[in-house]
Amino acid sequence: MSAEPNYTIKQDGEYEVVIQKSKFIAHFKRVETEEEAQAFIQTIKKAHWNANHNCSAYIIGERNEHQKANDDGEPSGTAGMPMLEVLRKRQLKDTVVVITRYFGGIKLGGGGLIRAYGGTVSEGLDAVGIVERVPMQRLTLSVDYGWIGKVENELRQSDYLLDDIVYAEDVTFHVSVPVEATETALAWLVDLTNGQGGLETQDVRIIERDFVR
Repeated sequence: MSAEPNYTIKQDGEYEVVIQKSKFIAHFKRVETEEEAQAFIQTIKKAHWNANHNCSAYIIGERNEHQKANDDGEPSGTAGMPMLEVLRKRQLKDTVVVITRYFGGIKLGGGGLIRAYGGTVSEGLDAVGIVERVPMQRLTLSVDYGWIGKVENELRQSDYLLDDIVYAEDVTFHVSVPVEATETALAWLVDLTNGQGGLETQDVRIIERDFVR
């Protein structure tokens, strides 16, 4: 699994701003396929059929395989590409944004449009929030009851996630660690229990944590 940063929007949402009497409404959605992205774009266009423009951009795929920008009638390169560049700069994946513009009577010029569309996306992302998706290796550690206090205390003070504690014939701690730290974590747990614990690796899960610039 890739260790590259993996960011996406925290939630779907909208952000509205008025620039030189023109209303810009940014619509954000998390998607997994180009079909989903295109369907969302069409939904916004239908909902805002009377708008002057519904410009869009998206990045989809673990390796950013699918990227597209559309100016929807604005001068070439002044809307979709500035929007896409913000998504790239924030290293976002699986995100589509549509900006609806209702013209207010004042022309912004090429530079003004680039700043307006790019700025609206940037401000909108701050509003809806960004999360980092982190692949975590799940581990289980089974120990005798005499180890409960020490192991639980050390785990809670560590940077690893203590997901659950199961009490049966032995005590089993369910722990999640960053994939790249798996070997280090295993060695630490062996040392913690003087090699007396039963360690097993389980599956990999993805957790999301808030990302703040």
